[in-house]
Amino acid sequence: MHSLESTSMTPAIGVFDSGVGGLSVLRHIQQQLPHEHLLYVADSLNAPYGPKPQAFIIERSRNIAQFLIESGAKAIVVACNTATAAAIRILRNELDIPVIGMEPAVKPAAAATRSGVVGVLATTGTLKSAQFAALLEHYGKHIKVVAQACVGLVECIERGELDTPSTRALVAGYVAPLMEEGADTIVLGCTHYPFIKPLIADIAGPDVVLIDTGAAVARQVGHRLEEAGLLTASRAPGSVKAWTNSAAGNAQQLIRLLHAGHIDVEVFNG
Repeated sequence: MHSLESTSMTPAIGVFDSGVGGLSVLRHIQQQLPHEHLLYVADSLNAPYGPKPQAFIIERSRNIAQFLIESGAKAIVVACNTATAAAIRILRNELDIPVIGMEPAVKPAAAATRSGVVGVLATTGTLKSAQFAALLEHYGKHIKVVAQACVGLVECIERGELDTPSTRALVAGYVAPLMEEGADTIVLGCTHYPFIKPLIADIAGPDVVLIDTGAAVARQVGHRLEEAGLLTASRAPGSVKAWTNSAAGNAQQLIRLLHAGHIDVEVFNG
C-alpha cells in the first residue's frame, strides 16, 4: 500500500495520461476544484497507449502513479480511457488513496440521441476493452452504436496539429462512417479528442451533439475527495505542475497552450 504519509509534499490531485490528452480532464478538475493543487504527467513518449500490450500499460500506470504519490498526490486520476480499462482495478487494489478513471460516455449519449444512433470515436485499445463491451451491453441495448477507431489522431494532437489539412482529412474520414449510419450524437472516447472538438463539430455539422466525460470525471473527483475527507481547506487558488517525457522540442509549449493558463512544466524521466 502507498499513502501520503511517506511524503512531506503539499497534498495534490495527481492526473496522468499517455500524453497531453488528459489536460482536457485536468482543465475540468481545475474549474470545479479551483483550490486544489494539481499534478500532471504526460507519458507522451509512449503515446498512444491504444496499440500497446496490456502488461506494458499496467507497468506504465503503476510507475506513473507511484511517481505522483511520491510528488504529493492524495488521489490519482487515470485520465486515459485505455489505461483505465487496462489498469484501474490493479491500481485500486494496490493503492490506499482514491483512484478515479475514465469511461466513454455511452450512457449520456444514449440519453441524448434522437435518431437512436450513437457514434463513438476512440482508440483501438479502448474499443477492444472489456470495459467498453460492458458499457455497450448495459447502455447500448436500445440504440445503435457505431464505433470508429481513430488510428493516428492522437499523434496529430501530440504534435499540436489541431486543425491542419492532414488532421482535418483524418477526422473527416473517421466521422463520415458515423454520419452515413445516421449518428446524431458522437462520443469523444479519448481524452485527446476534446482539443479538436471545434474541428470535429465543423465536420459533423450543427445537428450533431458531441459528448466527452471530462466534466463528469471532475465531479466524481470532488465526490471521492469529499467522501475520503481529503478536500483542501485552503481558499487560495491551487497550483498546477506538469511533467512530460516527450522528445518533441515544443512539448512544454504545447502543454502550456492546451492548458491555457499558467503551468510549470518539467522533464519526466520515469
